[in-house]
Amino acid sequence: MKNKFITFLLLLFVITNSSAQKKETCIIKTSLGDITIELYPKKAPITVANFLKYVDAHLYENTTFFRSVTLNNQPKDSVKIEVIQGGEVDSTKVFAAIPLERTSKTGLLHKNGTISMARDNPDSATCSFFICINDQPSLDFGGKRNKDGQGFAAFGKVTKGMDVVRKIQQLAPNNEQYFKPPVLILSITRK
Repeated sequence: MKNKFITFLLLLFVITNSSAQKKETCIIKTSLGDITIELYPKKAPITVANFLKYVDAHLYENTTFFRSVTLNNQPKDSVKIEVIQGGEVDSTKVFAAIPLERTSKTGLLHKNGTISMARDNPDSATCSFFICINDQPSLDFGGKRNKDGQGFAAFGKVTKGMDVVRKIQQLAPNNEQYFKPPVLILSITRK
């Protein structure tokens, strides 16, 4: 009887823990290959819901990765980062900006492969997102990349396809951040 009770408790813990860690998976199909991302709706619910709203409405179809920030193409920035940025949607179809889910609250940091929302001011993120290449702590809350120190809203990570992310990054000209032509995002879909 004691063994059955312990087994029951263990099973209950596994079920509870796995539902608390629920993740969403999406595939970013690009002209250079596929990138699989895992999203964390329990930790960053607003940001994940926003991203999935664009995914489900098929608004990322035929958008692009249009920008790559490398160590060589940001001469005026004292704090250097490495990211690729994409997902600009037709301005007539952009949803309202979302509140910034700070890394100090979510615990999701800008590590190698992290996907995060691009923004200008806090609470201004809409559709554009970026993927980190190498760890980028200056993009976390308190980081020095933005003068406001609020960081960016990390909401998932690349689980497969970092080779594609690096391929995209390497296409950026040494002194320019914007691709000519940009790298096509064929679609982003839930897996």
